Amino acid sequence: MTRTVGDYGLTCGILPAGSHNAIIDVPGVRVGHCTVRNGDINTGVTAILPHGGNLFRRKVMAASHVINGFGKTVGLTQVQELGTIETPILLTNTLSVGTCATALIRDAIRLNPDIGRTSGTVNPLVGECNDGPLNDIQALAITEEHALAALADAHEGSVEQGNVGAGTGMSCFGFKGGIGSASRKINLAGGRHLGVLVLSNFGKAGDLILPDGRRPDPRQPDQPERGSIMVVLATDVPLEHRQLERVARRAGAGIARLGSFWGHGSGDIAIAFSTGNLVDHDETRDLVPLVTLNEARIDLLFRAATEATQEAVLNSMLSADAFTGRAGLHRASLADWLHDQAENR
Repeated sequence: MTRTVGDYGLTCGILPAGSHNAIIDVPGVRVGHCTVRNGDINTGVTAILPHGGNLFRRKVMAASHVINGFGKTVGLTQVQELGTIETPILLTNTLSVGTCATALIRDAIRLNPDIGRTSGTVNPLVGECNDGPLNDIQALAITEEHALAALADAHEGSVEQGNVGAGTGMSCFGFKGGIGSASRKINLAGGRHLGVLVLSNFGKAGDLILPDGRRPDPRQPDQPERGSIMVVLATDVPLEHRQLERVARRAGAGIARLGSFWGHGSGDIAIAFSTGNLVDHDETRDLVPLVTLNEARIDLLFRAATEATQEAVLNSMLSADAFTGRAGLHRASLADWLHDQAENR
């Protein structure tokens, strides 16, 4: 069940949300999940498709920003060097990154038989968080078929949130974490959007700060700040690589609003892409035109990225039901905590 901050009278910032209040408010963006639950196995894969076509042939401009680098991603180096994304983005658990990368490579070769032969190789893009406390991560349960199932599930109509896909075994600020999404309308060129999807698995128990100033108590033992968060930002505002990196950096401001200080053991990584300019893999012209944002307007995107990241994390926790995982380890739901608070007033 998708629950959002608005259901609890909370507000993150001042910009209006899109009609779905999710990353799919950016036209063409699709999200799919594959959830794997079996005894102590509580994990999965989440897929984000910047558009529904052949990404290798029609790439999107992109950038990334590493807030704290305790992570094991695949593909970020080439994204930063070339400024494009050429496969869907997959999110999963830490020890399944290689499997998901192989699945992306096989899928790209299926669609583009020239890869690695008459054309260049392909850059798979995979992000991760460690769901080990709630999932038997050593079982290496994720297969290429799970990754392909998440890709096949990707659609535009809605984004399932909470204990689903890659978010199945994740924790956040001592509560249950998972997949969350949010969006903001941007008053530019007739109306544009910026959307965010997060895989939330970070934050020290007791550090969470709600927009109204309350500090929820998950009643978890005091432990160091560790975990990770993957933030994927999408926009239909035409941006070039340097501008996208600046926007990705503002995901950190949204995380900080929640009370996180990006601890030593946390892998906090943001990936941003724009559907406003597509890059043709088979381009033959010497010079190509590029439309991009007037940088004097970029504060609108900075604010949108900050607000939507903050809200997406809270939505991931609110949509997540209380969960008992590997070896009986339990994570409470933030939604239940807020419900109890309302009843005790």
